[in-house]
Amino acid sequence: MTLAIRLCVCIRSQYDAVHMPGKPSVMSDSGNILVTMTNTQEPQNTNTSGALAAAKAAAGLKLYDTASHAVSSFTPIKPGQVGIYVCGATVQSSPHIGHIRAAVAFDVVRRWFERLGYKVTFVRNVTDIDDKILDKAAAAGQQWWERAYIYEREFTEAYSKLGVEPPTYEPRATEFIPQMLNLVEKLEQKGLAYAADNGDVDYAVRKFAGYGKLSGRQPDEMRAGARIEVAQAKRDPLDFVLWKAAKPGEPAWDSKWGKGRPGWHIECSAMSCHYLGKTFDIHGGGPDLIFPHHENEIAQSEGANDAPFANVWMHSGPLRVKREDGTEEKMSKSLGNFWTIRDALKETNGAYGEGNGNEVLRFFLLRSHYRSPISFANSLIDDSHKALQRLYTALKNAPKEENSEAIDWTNPWAAKFKAAMDEDFNTPEAIGVLQQMAAEINRTGDAQTASLLKKLGAVLNILQLDAEVFLKGAVTGLDEAAIDAKVAERTAAKKARDFARADAIRNELAALGIVIEDGP
Repeated sequence: MTLAIRLCVCIRSQYDAVHMPGKPSVMSDSGNILVTMTNTQEPQNTNTSGALAAAKAAAGLKLYDTASHAVSSFTPIKPGQVGIYVCGATVQSSPHIGHIRAAVAFDVVRRWFERLGYKVTFVRNVTDIDDKILDKAAAAGQQWWERAYIYEREFTEAYSKLGVEPPTYEPRATEFIPQMLNLVEKLEQKGLAYAADNGDVDYAVRKFAGYGKLSGRQPDEMRAGARIEVAQAKRDPLDFVLWKAAKPGEPAWDSKWGKGRPGWHIECSAMSCHYLGKTFDIHGGGPDLIFPHHENEIAQSEGANDAPFANVWMHSGPLRVKREDGTEEKMSKSLGNFWTIRDALKETNGAYGEGNGNEVLRFFLLRSHYRSPISFANSLIDDSHKALQRLYTALKNAPKEENSEAIDWTNPWAAKFKAAMDEDFNTPEAIGVLQQMAAEINRTGDAQTASLLKKLGAVLNILQLDAEVFLKGAVTGLDEAAIDAKVAERTAAKKARDFARADAIRNELAALGIVIEDGP
């Protein structure tokens, strides 16, 4: 057993080189992971002129804050720098499109800050020890670390294929046990945590005066429910576990309270403070994390550090599945209505062309504001593909102009795009600007506008594929010569004023994934 576990650590440490360079992983003879962290110094931006340029570029940037329920101007803690922490995956099983919705949303946030000239430190954690991981690993006859690693890799693959940049740091929960224990001990010393009779260490919710300020809930109005663990040893049903006492057959780490493992909430408080400090700029995540997870993070972090936690809280909207009867429900594993990313990419790449499906899915997600619910249906994916085809068609038909110059934000098109992004990352409005540009290109054939369209698309990480390759897609049933023949037949029909036949050919080609754009 020891040999097998050590082999796993070797494999994981090779993967670490990609995620967290310079960080060795060590495992004790008992099988517990012991980690020595490096890269602990906060990134410093000594470029004063760069900081001033970023401040000028971001002067109009406004963000919605979940805590205040308001949109307001953004001011970073450090000029020219932004620290962002986003709650990542609990790697229990395959990622579905609901998971990736949040990842794409915060990828856009990060990219826009970088485009404005900010130095961004982006942290996204991996929860690799959790009740669900343990239960599913046991049911599948796996080791817990084996299952966690398999699905961590799958999440990483999904992020990459949907165009999500790797984070600056991507720590695992099991790598931060010492920091979590230090935080729990600090809370106990302040009277905010207590050792329960069952060996757990729990947080005393009612002793933290600000509990409920993020979700708008008051302790007296709360009831134990979903994702709130109820145990007889708790002094109050609202109290939550910081440290879980060891159970037979489960992984465990040594602590002053005895062997055990961390609760779900404590890891993010430890990791965010480690990389970004006691107070940082932006904390993000999915809508289901507002309560209790993020509420509990605030209680832990502010209770221990006597300092504000995150200045801005950002949450993406839910992904809903539209049924055949028109009703909608949340996409979730518990309801069994989720679409895994691997299945989604297999279907979209099969329908639209290998590699094209990745961008179609990303574009589908970007067409909705990150805070808005997204209604998912195959017809909406297909509609996104057609909209993307129109943009690529404009690029294909325009004269090519090699222009490597930076975007001129005083250009009227660029200014409209920036105004949309500055208004709480309004990607639907920004995409609307791109669509207006495409119409202008189709009308005028202007090469400079086409060049700018591609550059603005790059801000959202779209429109970077070869236009001709994208438009050919996954056409089946007709070869290139047959397609040309159909186009020629349609042209002849139009000249003969047989518009019914021309429209029929156009619809026939559209059904095969070929969009014809008529010029002026």
